[in-house]
Amino acid sequence: MTRAGAIVFVGLVLSSAQAMAQSSVFLEELTWAEVRDAIQAGKTTVIIPTGGTEQNGPHMVLGKHNFIVRYTAGEIARQLGNALVAPVVTYVPEGSVDPPSGHMRFPGTLTLPQEYFTRILEFTARSFEAHGFLDVALIGDSGGNQAGQKAVAEALNKEWASRRVRVHHVEAYYSANGLGDWLRQQGETPESIGNHASISDTSQLLALYPDGVRRNKLAPGRANDGSRVRGDPTRASVAYGKKGLELKIATGVRVIRELRESSRRSP
Repeated sequence: MTRAGAIVFVGLVLSSAQAMAQSSVFLEELTWAEVRDAIQAGKTTVIIPTGGTEQNGPHMVLGKHNFIVRYTAGEIARQLGNALVAPVVTYVPEGSVDPPSGHMRFPGTLTLPQEYFTRILEFTARSFEAHGFLDVALIGDSGGNQAGQKAVAEALNKEWASRRVRVHHVEAYYSANGLGDWLRQQGETPESIGNHASISDTSQLLALYPDGVRRNKLAPGRANDGSRVRGDPTRASVAYGKKGLELKIATGVRVIRELRESSRRSP
């Protein structure tokens, strides 16, 4: 390749990389001017994803929820077509500090009192309202995040009743995405499915970030065994993970579309 050709090639690569960055749905990958232009062009929905930093059994990394919800929120935003994604909230309620309770009994877990978690969500939503976003969607990948999200959405919607902006708690993403029913159709039992660090979460992380799963540590959880695994992660698979992610994304897209419309109907 000639020197001139090399310069052209590098220029094309840089232009392509810049174009990809500008088309990102993630706020932290955009400049303020690009966000302003996106809002003016109609991208007036913003997703606030909440994850957590918690124990996930001996076989799975602490950031499991964060890996999963960043991916699903990004895909939901892309499918909506007029949405952006805020940075993942990784500090969430995980139990008390003194004495340690819940997940806080395991090293590496980080917790916030519920009132601080809700204040983070509240002022994140207030920031977006100030910038001109009209729909703020709260999507939590962990059960402990749901009550705080609901409380913030209800309080701000009451305060902002006379304004155009609405806050949506997308609870179905977590609690009614259909994955449990689908797993049972595949022959799994309630015992094997479990409810923490088991088939569902382990499968999703295998599909997204396989290095986050210590395969040599996979083992069914048993009562009082100290693992805090509830279910049988040995039955996890990439195929299960892809289906779980697909169902979460589809649920998020559907519910956000429904809430954007229903929240503005006259009583």
